[in-house]
Amino acid sequence: MRRAGVGDPQLRLAIQEMRAGLIDASLGAGLFKKRVAIAGRGKRGGARTIVATRRGHHWFFLYGFEKNERADLDHIELLALRRLAATMLSLEDGPIERLLATGELTEIETNESSQEPNSE
Repeated sequence: MRRAGVGDPQLRLAIQEMRAGLIDASLGAGLFKKRVAIAGRGKRGGARTIVATRRGHHWFFLYGFEKNERADLDHIELLALRRLAATMLSLEDGPIERLLATGELTEIETNESSQEPNSE
């Protein structure tokens, strides 16, 4: 996603929009698809992100792709992402902190008092 020009500001905006109910597709099991704008292309021609969340404490960006690179996920990818979402959403704060410390997760800083959004 970074190669495509999608950075933390776009991901923060995506979370704000999803909190407001602006979700492009529910993929089941806490997994959602969200369009993200790429400079000069907007959302329609931009990127797609796959996010795991219960719309609360944590938001995990699990996968992203440019619309012009591929149309959508195939069935096997969707199943794998649902399994990953279930794993990520079951984590308590301690294991998340350890993943952040080792660099296996990267946190997207927010201006809010709670450090909610996390991305992989």
